[in-house]
Amino acid sequence: MAVSGALLLSGCGVFGSDDGPMDKFAAAFNEGDVAAAAEQTTDPAAARETLQAVFDGIGDTEAHMDAPDGDGAALPTEFDWTVPAGDTVHTEGTITLSPDESRVQWSPQIIDARLQPGGGIVYSDVRRFTAPVVDRTGVDLMHWAPVTQVVVDAGNLAAAGPVADAVAAVEPSITAQQIQDAVAADPAAPYTVITLRAEDLDPIRGALEAVDGVQLIEQGKLITAGRNLDSPVFGDLREYWRGELDKGAGWSLTVSNPEGDAQIGGKAPAPLDAVRTTMDLTMQAAAQRAVDARTEPAAIVAMSPETGGVLAVAQNEAARQQGPIALTGLFPPGSTFKTVTTSAALQAGVAEPDSVLPCPARVTVDGRSIPNDDDFDLGKVPLHTAFAQSCNTTQAIMSADLGPSAMRDTAASLGFGVDFVTPALTTVTGTVPVTEPGPARVEAAIGQGTVTASPFGITEMVASLANGGHMVLPMLVEGEPATADQQPPPLEPGTVDAVRAMMREAVQSGTARSLSDIDRLGGKTGTAEVSGGPAHGWFAGIRGDVAFTAFIQGADSSGPAVAMAGDFLRGTQNG
Repeated sequence: MAVSGALLLSGCGVFGSDDGPMDKFAAAFNEGDVAAAAEQTTDPAAARETLQAVFDGIGDTEAHMDAPDGDGAALPTEFDWTVPAGDTVHTEGTITLSPDESRVQWSPQIIDARLQPGGGIVYSDVRRFTAPVVDRTGVDLMHWAPVTQVVVDAGNLAAAGPVADAVAAVEPSITAQQIQDAVAADPAAPYTVITLRAEDLDPIRGALEAVDGVQLIEQGKLITAGRNLDSPVFGDLREYWRGELDKGAGWSLTVSNPEGDAQIGGKAPAPLDAVRTTMDLTMQAAAQRAVDARTEPAAIVAMSPETGGVLAVAQNEAARQQGPIALTGLFPPGSTFKTVTTSAALQAGVAEPDSVLPCPARVTVDGRSIPNDDDFDLGKVPLHTAFAQSCNTTQAIMSADLGPSAMRDTAASLGFGVDFVTPALTTVTGTVPVTEPGPARVEAAIGQGTVTASPFGITEMVASLANGGHMVLPMLVEGEPATADQQPPPLEPGTVDAVRAMMREAVQSGTARSLSDIDRLGGKTGTAEVSGGPAHGWFAGIRGDVAFTAFIQGADSSGPAVAMAGDFLRGTQNG
């Protein structure tokens, strides 16, 4: 696609006097003044058309014209064309004066000997669109394919019903009223109803072609390997793929005539076999099935603790309406944050895994009254039991002995609250403030108040815990890990071992025991209270080299998120 640019022409009085028509033509051309250059010719209208086509067609290509000294009916012109990549090619043309020498005898061949009336010079980038985007096993996630836009002509309200009927088999959510409203909203512009894959268009092509004022416009597009395959990461991946094509793009400079083209020069694009990602198509499909079973906004994120590779990111339609909440949505994390609070307490020596601590139904710490869910009361129990049963009051009591930055620093060691710049991936992990003694610290200890997290951020947290307490650098494109805005120290090995044991207990006999049949699973549930609505449900888990988070907005408890996590994990086993 051509973009605007400048064509540079030089020549210092080589056709006679400095103010002769050839020099005036050259000066105007140098300035990009098509009208002034054309006025120096014997056919200004034809000259304007061709010169404008040249300027429009070459984009950012620069052209330098040398015209030889001498006399004669026809003199050669020489052009060096320097394309944006820096390569230069050479062409030749011919220039003459009118019989009375008052004008340049117009001919497109001044620019190039092969240029004909109605033609121009066209620069094009050449890209290898065939390179797919693949998962970690080499299976296609996205590939370039022909698609067709279904376009209703401007103001064509009558087409709404027949078009809606035709596309109903593919996309039943598109209604005649929706099409009519869109056409009426901008009656001067055509309206694109839907873009269809070849396999979806073929059965309904005849019905669409029979509707007056409907155009089927074919184009190429990077599409997902299946109609139902989707992920919030695909938008950034498309941009990354395009950037890779741009970096390896070739080019073509062509004399483009009505009767055909002639190549001036070009370079083939660099080979690009595929963009290989860390995604796992089986996990992605299982995650998508799990979130699609929910009516509330739901998301699942999975990551490899060993490599930081993102394995799956799925959202349902209710979540998509809010944007990529799996990656950048910020919510109170609830009791999943007890992973941080407990780690901070162990690091600081406030408690040991077997320390017997009170777990009353309700407790007031630093002026903040904290209840357990449904006011359950365990009396005095070991810390690992309080963790597995998600005892809010135990966490609140421990928080009083933590330093102001203890939770923030511990979270950072697990990548939570850290900003990452990751190729092809836009994320926000969350925020963990420094808290002085008082209600804010108590609320933060149970993942409420000013603590916020994205599902990605909680996944980063448990992935780093599974990585021995060393912060994992996320990665979506293989071999291109993130850079972080800080390099926090890792957690102590004893802390990591203790918290992971507590997470396994939470699954075996605690709040996530409905998942106890899943081998090697450890995790932490979370119910996050929000003002003016039902609580959010969370479950963050580790199973082998998979760390993941299941999140359901407004689920009212952690139970639905636990069940969704089970659907995901069992789906990966069966898929």
